[in-house]
Amino acid sequence: MRIASLVPAGTEIVCALGARDQLVAVTHDCDHPEDVRALPRLTRTTVPRGASSSEIDGLVRSAGERGESTFHLDGDAMRAARPDIIVGQTICRVCAITFEQLPASLSAAPVVVPLVATSLEGVFADIRGVGAALGLDGRAERVVAGLRARIAAIGHALEGAPRPRVVCLEWTEPLFQGGHWVPEQVDAAGGTDLLGVAGERSRELAWDDVVAADPDVVVVMPCGFGAKRAIDETATLAARPGWQDLAAVRAGRVYAVDGAAYFSRPGPRVVDGIEVLAGLFHPSRVPAPLAAAATRVA
Repeated sequence: MRIASLVPAGTEIVCALGARDQLVAVTHDCDHPEDVRALPRLTRTTVPRGASSSEIDGLVRSAGERGESTFHLDGDAMRAARPDIIVGQTICRVCAITFEQLPASLSAAPVVVPLVATSLEGVFADIRGVGAALGLDGRAERVVAGLRARIAAIGHALEGAPRPRVVCLEWTEPLFQGGHWVPEQVDAAGGTDLLGVAGERSRELAWDDVVAADPDVVVVMPCGFGAKRAIDETATLAARPGWQDLAAVRAGRVYAVDGAAYFSRPGPRVVDGIEVLAGLFHPSRVPAPLAAAATRVA
């Protein structure tokens, strides 16, 4: 079986199911597990390297208005991959490849497996869906059971713990709160998300919304970027009026996290994200995350 992945979460799900050896091509963003970096790349981004958050936002909005994507699919690379199965997504046509962009001239009609999750349960359903397409139903059930057990273990460790009031920022210029599964991650990690709504898209915020919420904890998790970019983005927040007066800043509980790895991708590592948050919210009960995953920045 030859599998092509059009989204990093799909790549991670396929690998979690033990089918890494069947992957024949992935996107330019696929970087986990590490060895998938060696596979042929099917996509490239149209966003210039080094673009600021506001510049990226402008490019994304402009592409959306034109009905286009900020990703380019290499049709020749897709044809060369000769996939039997293509794993992709249907949530965002601007920030990832959609099935409508597939070349019409593939030599054989591949099986298309869409990822549609907007919640933790949706992630588990997608894992089962990919497992079914690969004939790995049993393996998929075991993976999901293992993820559920890890979430339950966090819940057990946090029984009776006070729940900090949290704001998660998925983008900083303009401001967006974390949406879809992120509020559930916060809840499972023993926090209360003040601005996000479970299962709903992230939405743009006014800075006054953050000031009014006055969270105990702020988590900066730029969509698609790692912890280093998150650290850099926090500097733009610190320049805003009222930043120093936020409870989270006064308490030294502002964190930059690896958004790409643990919060942007609806795959198995969303549970790693819960563990990261739990370690930040409740360090006396859950081991603190590694610096590569999260860093205190204020």
